[in-house]
This record gives sequence, structure tokens and C-alpha cells, in this order.
Amino acid sequence: MKKIFAIVALATVLASCGNRAKEEALAKQQAITAVKDSLRLDSFKRAEVVKQQQLVEEKHQAELAAARRSASSRSSYSSSGSSTTTSAGTTTAAKKKGWSDAAKGTAIGAGVGALGGILIDKKDGRGAIIGGLAGAGAGYAIGRAQDRKSGRVQPKN
Repeated sequence: MKKIFAIVALATVLASCGNRAKEEALAKQQAITAVKDSLRLDSFKRAEVVKQQQLVEEKHQAELAAARRSASSRSSYSSSGSSTTTSAGTTTAAKKKGWSDAAKGTAIGAGVGALGGILIDKKDGRGAIIGGLAGAGAGYAIGRAQDRKSGRVQPKN
């Protein structure tokens, strides 16, 4: 009787352990599915927000263009800044873009590289020169990639 009771107890323990593992695996799978679904919904929501922002921006640009046309028709002189002529015959001032990301990256990379070079190699500025050149190159590469993403520079084919 003791042997039968021990076998039944052992079988019960093994059976309960196996079910728990299956339940945990099922719960993990459901959690993964829920996360994937929420990410998919978030991407749809983000896409919708981007569309709304683009519509607002287009509307704003149209209003600015209309204001420029009415302002240029009222005044008989042109601005002293650079201007371009559109297909409609109106002139609009060209927007200055400032420093490109490549130029900013080069300047920042050169400065950081020079400081790093001075700290690492203290022989008559040799480390500063080498570090500055390496930092400038790395900063330019990173900034150029950001310019391509933003549309300031046309991507390579």
C-alpha cells in the first residue's frame, strides 16, 4: 500500500509540474502576441499623426504662399535678399538653412577628437592633431548621413 501511495504521489507531482510549465509557456506566448499587437497599433497611430501634421503643414505653406503673393503684388520693389521666381511669376525669398549636419558634425568631432588626443598623447600636440583629424572624419560621416535622412542632400544611388 505504501508503494502504491508513493507512486500516485510521485505521478501527481510530476503531472502538476508539467502543466505549470505549459501554462507558463502559454502565458509568455500570449504576452508576446499582446506586445506585437500593441506595437502594430502604435505604428498605425504614429502614421495617422504624421499624416495629420503633414496636412497642417501643407495648409500653412499654402497660406504663406498666398500671403507672399498678396504682399508682392502690393509692393513695387523687391527685397534685398536673394529671391527665386516660381512658375506663377511671383518672387519668394530663399530660406537660409544655416549649417548642415555634416558641417556641425565635422566641427564637433574635430574639437572632441583634439581634446581626446591631448589627454591620451601628451607629446607636442601630436595627439591633438591625430585626434582632431579622426574626430572630424567621423563627425562628417555621421552628419552627412543625417543630411541624407533629412533631405538636405540627395542620397547616393
